[in-house]
Amino acid sequence: MKSILFSLLFLSAAALQANTLDNMFKSFQANGAGPFSAEQGRDAWARAVIDKKSGKARSCSDCHGDDPSKAGKHIKTGKRIEPMAPSAIPERLSDPKKINKWFKRNCKWTWGRICTPQEKGDLLLYLQKY
Repeated sequence: MKSILFSLLFLSAAALQANTLDNMFKSFQANGAGPFSAEQGRDAWARAVIDKKSGKARSCSDCHGDDPSKAGKHIKTGKRIEPMAPSAIPERLSDPKKINKWFKRNCKWTWGRICTPQEKGDLLLYLQKY
């Protein structure tokens, strides 16, 4: 019985995530982005940008790691960051408000600017396929 409930919850999370991401991709396309590329998302994940204040390079992988299916660690606070990949946490990319909140915060902190709709779509496709 437990395995059936777990399977249903897993499938529900996967369906919710797929619907959320489909809607987000459509929104990004409405803003002129696309087609999206997991390879470009992977490159964006590893892209290092020099922080103007510290002079140090930052990338998504600095905190989240090179493998999005594994936990990361915030380079400034040391706080654990749960895996980004839905293969590790199925509900990870299922809440558009959280996705937008973290894009806003992390793009500014990491790259010093807001991510473009193209970058967001590429990154989400990369994480979705990981």
